[in-house]
Formats: sequence, structure tokens, C-alpha cells
Amino acid sequence: MLNANNMVERRYTLEQEFRGKWIQTSCWTAEDAAQARLVCFRGCHSLRTKPESFPLRITAAGRYKLYVNGAFVECGPAKGDGNAWYYDAVDLAPWLHEGENVIAVSLLAYPLDGEKGNHSLFRFDRPRLYLEGLTAEGWRCRIDRGVSFPPEETRFAPLQVHERAVGDLRLLDWKQPGFHDDEWDEAQLCPEAELPAVLLPSRLQPRLIPFMERRQRSFALPISQIPPHSEESFVLDAGEETCAFLTLETSGGCGAVIELLESEAYALPEGKGDRCDSVNGHLEGYTDVYTAAGAEQEVYEPFWFRTFRFLQVTIRTAEEPLSIRALNYKETGYPLEVKTTVETSDPSLSAIWDISLRTLRRCMHETYMDCPFYEQLQYAMDTRSEILYTYAVSADDRLARQAIDDFRRAQRPDGLLNCSYPNVNVNVIPGFSLYYILMVHDHMMYFGDRELVCRNLPAIARVLDFFAAHRTAEGLVDKVGGVNGQAPFWSFIDWAEPWMSTEGMPTAGLQGPITMESLLLLLGLQKAAELAARVGDEREHDYRRQAEMLKAAIRSHCMNADGMLTDGPGCAELSQHCQVFGVLSGVLTKEEGRRNLLRALSEPGITRCTVAMCFYLFRALEETGLYAYTDRYWEIWRRMLRNHCTTCVEGEYYPRSECHAWGALALYELPSAVLGVRPAAPGYEKILVDPQQGALRSASGTVHTPKGDIFVSWHLEDDGVQTEIRCDENVRKRIIAKSGEKRQIKSI
Repeated sequence: MLNANNMVERRYTLEQEFRGKWIQTSCWTAEDAAQARLVCFRGCHSLRTKPESFPLRITAAGRYKLYVNGAFVECGPAKGDGNAWYYDAVDLAPWLHEGENVIAVSLLAYPLDGEKGNHSLFRFDRPRLYLEGLTAEGWRCRIDRGVSFPPEETRFAPLQVHERAVGDLRLLDWKQPGFHDDEWDEAQLCPEAELPAVLLPSRLQPRLIPFMERRQRSFALPISQIPPHSEESFVLDAGEETCAFLTLETSGGCGAVIELLESEAYALPEGKGDRCDSVNGHLEGYTDVYTAAGAEQEVYEPFWFRTFRFLQVTIRTAEEPLSIRALNYKETGYPLEVKTTVETSDPSLSAIWDISLRTLRRCMHETYMDCPFYEQLQYAMDTRSEILYTYAVSADDRLARQAIDDFRRAQRPDGLLNCSYPNVNVNVIPGFSLYYILMVHDHMMYFGDRELVCRNLPAIARVLDFFAAHRTAEGLVDKVGGVNGQAPFWSFIDWAEPWMSTEGMPTAGLQGPITMESLLLLLGLQKAAELAARVGDEREHDYRRQAEMLKAAIRSHCMNADGMLTDGPGCAELSQHCQVFGVLSGVLTKEEGRRNLLRALSEPGITRCTVAMCFYLFRALEETGLYAYTDRYWEIWRRMLRNHCTTCVEGEYYPRSECHAWGALALYELPSAVLGVRPAAPGYEKILVDPQQGALRSASGTVHTPKGDIFVSWHLEDDGVQTEIRCDENVRKRIIAKSGEKRQIKSI
């Protein structure tokens, strides 16, 4: 390998001297290509002195983990697709030293078959590693065929990251200097003519988001020595739902089988109750299995991060005793910097805020995620809510901008979007394409980026064109979907109890169109018109015209004699959902909406909104002057606390996932409604401060916005609400009063 002595001295010309190149293993077989494989790449570099800086650009056709002299440096690349692939820029200097240095990369590649591997990772014909800043010559590689990645479940397995691994003494310390790699294969240079277009060096794109953060943690082990021919099992409690890279250190115990069961909670025979009930409950989850090689110092690190609160360790030894030296983990996730703080007169809301913030953090990685344990997929409905929660607590739009780009590229030939993306498989929920429009509109209101609006309007137009082509004679959205697995598309709305048998679709969808899809389209048309108006796009007027026609059609065909919006035209079923979206879309007047919501809140037999839809319910209650009723819905989260949940569950009637960030509602509700701070014009050029008291006596806190911090404090007194607002002068001049209300605002 080329000696690196002079590289550091000429580091500013590295790109000219060493063009970025792809390398690959020379012993890739058809059998390897048919399953998930780990490939080890190793390069040795000698340095005369420790450098102050050593820049490297790196990416992979697959997933990489980068090590320098045995230390874990970084992993990536950020998830891309067939039209966008990202590289990472890493400074290796902190891990380098004088003398011999080893750059090691572990690369995970999945087969081309989208069902055989992680659904959110795009893949190529073979694993490749891209390097720019290091010579591509002299690298050696080896395929680790002792690790397999079986699907976690038989019906739907979007993860496929859990391992069956057998320790190999020939790979011991392969990331360290001094390891002998003479028997390894020489890595090959990959000719650019063999690369997919998206991987051409000229097409690679810089990472759009920061690297994930990592924090070192460790478990206190109840046992460290396991004698031969024995079995031991114990449970470790991380104290809260955690996403982390695991590291198991052992000694001896050749042939010992170690099972690591990662679990979110204890489950009871009849379902879930107290998540910590180890007496009556049992742990359910996914398992990694490692067979020890028997080395004096052996380390097993599953490639992907794991999600767990509880870790059940089961060890079965063979002929030798096994010592467990340590079991550590590095917490990981998007580096969310929370700058908003809120306190209220209800102490339970503080605890709800805490589990909500933890939930959002666990569902923010290289993309937003529906849940970190089961799927790790970025769904449009979930993501719209998660983005708003992120804006409210941090005003950080970096991951949001990437998500919007992702969904724009997820567009299918028919105009709909894949409802989760990146995704190598088809996954379509028609209504989720409309949440994408709301997502773009939200960004406009918070940040006012005209270019982002212009970039997304063509995709928005194609979404709306799909629905324009799928209308009934009455002008409603036709029956475009159905029950998951029984129709080409899934018309999911909410995990409401009466809809569980139809997989979250209103049962009216068994007979014909569902009103909720027409209401979602109406909201999409209205927001699209505002987006078009923002940039002077002529489609504004057509969208407004279509919206008015659709509004009239909904009132004519989906409203019963009592003035309630039904779940489908001509059907009797009623839900809170239709009344909520009837308010938000303007189908119902404020008076009609108030009347319908009051009935929907109290009358038995009307389908209730659950965790996923409470955000929209709260908006409708606020709009109709019924915000005090939100207190009864906070009971959903109070029950989570009583059951010792540390994150927000997916749903009350579908509590599969213990961590679903569409439930992190408090992160929006407390700063944006209870303190009342939100944008009143695109780009936060005007700021509405309109606190909602609800059932509270007082609230205070600082809301971080793209324009600056706003401190709001209010409390109830005998003569009304006393409110104090403090902010700097630039922010103060943007604040407007609602309904002519006047408040005294102090500049700081």
C-alpha cells in the first residue's frame, strides 16, 4: 500500500491526487448475492507524525461502520435511494497516531430482492466501498460468512437486522494494528462503467443531516462466570426505552451460545398493562444469537443499533466456562437540541412532556421513524406530526427538509407516493400522499422557503391529479383503497377500536368510498392553493375552485339529517374523525363543528380518535372553543404513565409498539397551544401568541422559534387571565393579537 507519510503534508490536494474511487471484494459469489452479507475492508497507513487534520469522504453501496485503530468512528451513509446517494465527510485525525494506523470498514449488503433485507435500505448488485482522501490501492477484504440476518417475523419483516453470528478466531482483532491479513483477498478497483448511475462520483451528494450522536452506557451484570454445561439467564433494565449499539465482551467459553433478547416491555397473557410487571408478565421481542469462539478477549458487536428497555441474556455453555467481562451500549439518535421549555399547573403534563420528548428522540435517526423497534420506516402521516413536534421544541428543519425530499422522490407513475420512504418495496396508503402536502405547507409557515415550495409543487400537482382522476359521479374521492392485504392500496385512517377488524380503515370502506379520504383531499387542495399563492403559481385558483366543489359534495352526500358527517356517503356510521376534519377543512361552520364535536365527545357508538389522531382532534377543539375537553384526552397519556411506559405507545387498541412518535403530542401542544406561540404568516413573519387555558390554571415557558425566543407566562385570576410576553424587539414587532385582543408585551 502507498505509504501515507506525505499525504498529510499535502492534504489540501488529496482530491486532485486521489480521485474518489470505489473498491469491492474480488470473491463475491451468486450465493453471497442471494443473502445479507458482512464484508470486512482493511487498509494500513503509516504516518510520520500525528496530523492535525485528515479529511476523508466515504460512502458505501450498502451500510458501513468505520473504525480507526479499533475505535468506532462513524456509520452511514444517510439513507438514500436510486436517485440520491449520500457521502459522509469525516476527519480521521482524532483517531490517528504516529506510525502504523489501520482504517477498517465493516460493510453490510442486502440482496436485490426487496423482501430479503431491511426495507428502508436501497441496495445494489454487490457491496462496494467509496473512498476519497485515502488511496484505494492496497486494501484487503474478507467476507464474514459466519453472520446471517434472518427475518424477525414471517408475515412482515421490514428490519432484518438481528443476527445469528458465530465467532471466528481468524477475525479476532481485525480492526487493530498488528493483525495479519495476508490470507485476505485484495480489494478490487471498480471501473466507473460498472457502477449504477447514482453511484458515480460526480453524482454523489453531501450528507444533508448531522451525524447521529452517541453516549456511552453500561449495564451492571448480576453474574460474570458461567460454568461449563450450564444455563444462566438474567434480565437487565436500561430504565427507559433506548436505541443503542450493543457491545458484549467475553472470555473463554468456546461454543457457548449467548442469546440477547431485546424487549420494550413486559407483556401479560391478556395484553399489556404494567410494563414492568415481571411477576405476571413475560418479555417479548427480537433476539440476537452469538456463539463464542473461546478467545481470551472476545468482542461481539451487532452491526445495527438495537431498541430495548429490557435485555434478557441467556447463556448456554459447552465444554468450557464463559466469563462475561462487560455488556455496554452506546445510545444513538439524531442530535436534537431542545430549546423550548414549558411548565404548567398540571404536574402530569410535565411527565407527559418527558416521555413525549424521549419518544421523538427514539424516532429520529437518519430519517424520522414510525417506531424504532418493529419497522424503522418513515411514514408520511407519522412524519408530518413528528416534524411539527421538532419545529416546536427546536426550530430545527434539517431532518424535515430531507424527509420532504424523500417523499417527493417517492412518487409513483400514478401520482401517489409510497407512504413510507425510503422503501425498496411498494407500500401505498392513498391518504398519506396528502399528509405530504401538509408537510410542505408546514415548512412554508415556519421557514418561508420559496425554493422548497417551488421544488415540491410539481409533485403536489401530480398527487392532486391522481385524486382528480378517481372521483365518484358526485365528486367525492372514489374507493381507491381497502383493507390492508386485501386491496391494492390500504385506506388506513386510525387504529380506532371499531376499525381494528378492518386494519384501521373505517368500516364504511367495505361498501364504498370513505369520507375521510375526501376530507383529507380537501385539506390538501386548500394547503396546495396557499403554497401556489406563496410563489405566484397559477394553479392556486384551480385548487381553490376544486376545493369549493369538493366541500359542497361532502356536505351534500356525507351529511345526515342531524348535520353529522358520516363515515361514507349514505352510511350510518359516525366518527369523531369526520367531525374533526370537517372543522379543520371548513366543511362545517364553527357553530356546526361545535355542535357535532360535543355530540361526538359524549355519545356512545361514535368512533373515537386515538393517539395518532389526537393532534387533529385538539386542533378542532381549539377552533370551536372547546379546548377544555382536551384534559379528558390527556388521560390516554396519564394511563401510559401509570403503566410505567417511558415512551408513547402506538395506540390504545393496538399497543404493539411502545414507542410511536405520532404520540409525542405534548411537544406541540404545550408550546404552540397552551402557550399559544405559532406562525401566523409564512416564514414566521407574523407570530400569533394566543394561549389556550383549557383546564389549566397557569402555564409559562420559553418557545424557540426561527425568529427568536418568546417567553410566555399566564395565570388565571378572579378578573380574568393575566399574560406576560417577553421577547426581543425584532420578535415583538411580528406578534399579532387574535380577535382584537390586546396584550402588554415586553422587549428584552
